[in-house]
Amino acid sequence: MTTFAESELTCDAFLGGYLQLYQPRAGYRAGVDPVFLAASVTAQAGQSVLELGCGAGAAILCLGRRVPALALTGVELQSGYADLARRNAALNDIALDVVEGDIAALPQTLRQRSFDHVIANPPYYLAGTHSPASDAGRATALGEQTPLARWVDAAARRLRHRGYLHMIAKADRLPDMLAACDDRLGSLEVLPLVPRQGRAAELVILRARKGGRAPFRLYSGLILHQGTRHPGDRDHYLPEIAKVLREPAPLHWPGAG
Repeated sequence: MTTFAESELTCDAFLGGYLQLYQPRAGYRAGVDPVFLAASVTAQAGQSVLELGCGAGAAILCLGRRVPALALTGVELQSGYADLARRNAALNDIALDVVEGDIAALPQTLRQRSFDHVIANPPYYLAGTHSPASDAGRATALGEQTPLARWVDAAARRLRHRGYLHMIAKADRLPDMLAACDDRLGSLEVLPLVPRQGRAAELVILRARKGGRAPFRLYSGLILHQGTRHPGDRDHYLPEIAKVLREPAPLHWPGAG
């Protein structure tokens, strides 16, 4: 994929304007999912973070805006999106090293490094289970080409001992994520994201720790919107969720210590 022309881009506000991101008009456009992913990570200043499949940088730059002095690295398969991630990092004055490459065969420069945190928002849909997008970049971002188990394996290999993996996916992919966590990853925790009270979770966030031995924890679902139905065009997020979307704020895991 070549670099996007200026006419193909929009500049969009995230975190209530604390972060500005160039994104393609036609192609993969970040929504709230990478914001939730970034807000769920308990990184601290001075730590290192790798994002697998960073796209235009939404998740890792949201994290970089919230937590200062992180050593941030993103790996991205599509060159056009990798260029956007670099541009967005510079636009927001956030240091980000973007490496072009396939997570199934990471470049040697990355295979020699380890990280305190690995984050990922892998493609949501299994190959052949959805109608692929007409835009090639969007189709690659949403449709699985590399098996989910390879994403988890790449994360486990790059994590330091006691480091954390955070991954967001559709709820129906949770069995695949859990099955992919071998004996390298433990202390598994799952946070369901529930659109409204009385509805089933649509997304889940998995947290796993390399070398962790704590029992599995399934948290109560985090409800996102007020009421039981969508009343109109306005978003009616609960106040604590609105705060996460409108400023660099952490996401609370209900029931977590």
